[in-house]
Amino acid sequence: MTARRGAGMIIMALGIAMLTGCTGSISPPPSTPPASGAATGAASAQSAAIADMVRAQMTQAHLKSAIVRVSVGGRDVIREAFGESMTGVPATVDMHFRNGAVAIQYVATLLLQLVDEKKLSLDDKLAKYLPDFPHAGEVTLGQLAQMTSGYPDYVLGNDAFTKASYDDVYRDWNPQEMLAFMSDQPLLYPPGTNWNYAHSDYVLLGQVLEKVTGMPLEQAIKKKMLDPLHLRGTVASQTAEIPEPVLHAFTSERRPYFGIPADVPFLEESTYWNPSWTLPRGAIETSTIDDLHATAIAVGTGTLLSKQSYAAMTSTDLRGRTSALPGCATCMAMDDTHTYGLGVWIAGHWLLQNPLFSGYAATEGYLPSQKIAIAVAVTYDEAAFDPSGAYPNVASTLFRQIGGYLAPDDAPPGAG
Repeated sequence: MTARRGAGMIIMALGIAMLTGCTGSISPPPSTPPASGAATGAASAQSAAIADMVRAQMTQAHLKSAIVRVSVGGRDVIREAFGESMTGVPATVDMHFRNGAVAIQYVATLLLQLVDEKKLSLDDKLAKYLPDFPHAGEVTLGQLAQMTSGYPDYVLGNDAFTKASYDDVYRDWNPQEMLAFMSDQPLLYPPGTNWNYAHSDYVLLGQVLEKVTGMPLEQAIKKKMLDPLHLRGTVASQTAEIPEPVLHAFTSERRPYFGIPADVPFLEESTYWNPSWTLPRGAIETSTIDDLHATAIAVGTGTLLSKQSYAAMTSTDLRGRTSALPGCATCMAMDDTHTYGLGVWIAGHWLLQNPLFSGYAATEGYLPSQKIAIAVAVTYDEAAFDPSGAYPNVASTLFRQIGGYLAPDDAPPGAG
């Protein structure tokens, strides 16, 4: 999960883990099975209804593009692109975009695979791997994965980082530079006693995982997640590169940074802003709607972890145990509408991730009981941004609408 800088807001990123334990090659999700005439008719009606939802949101929320893939029980309901990538260039389903927090699922899965392989423990103290980092003797790897470490976030609510990152949106950040914005600050609370969204936690985890695996994080994720799941459209890059074809993004979020009045038109292309500030090196990725959809299924059905690690990743034990705290922009209460597991969000019974940053937004998620997978990616027109440059995750809005339509008795919280 990644979030818009300087907004003091949390952009939730939800997802889920993998079940059955083995790291060999996993067959990709089956192609759409043959359907009876009745099933075909029902799917056609569902596809038309979902397309209408997308078109309505594009108008209401001022979207430039939307790419959607939805399946039920392994059968595609819709796989379609709407709008334009750039003026005169239609969006297509094979376009690449930044996947942000979706990669957190891969980092957390790698951590839990290493637990299953008995190469580390969630109860290991960070000091075992990074002994010189402040408070490393108090914080466990499990707390980092669940974002209950108490470490402040270096992104959200950090004005100094916001300025530095907006000063040069093409800067190639390294982990030490990012962590320097929070490493001298006190813990927000005793580890394990509350929750706050912290990019910091996953940057630290990335360093631990490289030490344990003995390889760069990019290689470890590719070997143990991307290759087994046949996610050919997902690649890591520390630069601003995006493979062709590219879904272009645009944003007004630097309006306050430049001091541009609200009545002055302002929109920047942000496609090639460097996202190196978001996550650990090796987990900064671009992807496609098909890979987001496949990830939702693989994570939601449990493909790469033991039963015990899957249960840990999708645990809702934080519900009722956390709260907002004065002075903590990213602290919040966990409840039935949203609870953080280990690197994933659980919303009701849905398992999701929903990144929002630099003019890109997406949501991918899965409802295990009904085998519904939804993946949505969107970009924005100028009218989508408010006078402060803020904008909502309309991919999440569409996710909730589609989920509520397909599963009215088990809709994502906020649907309707």
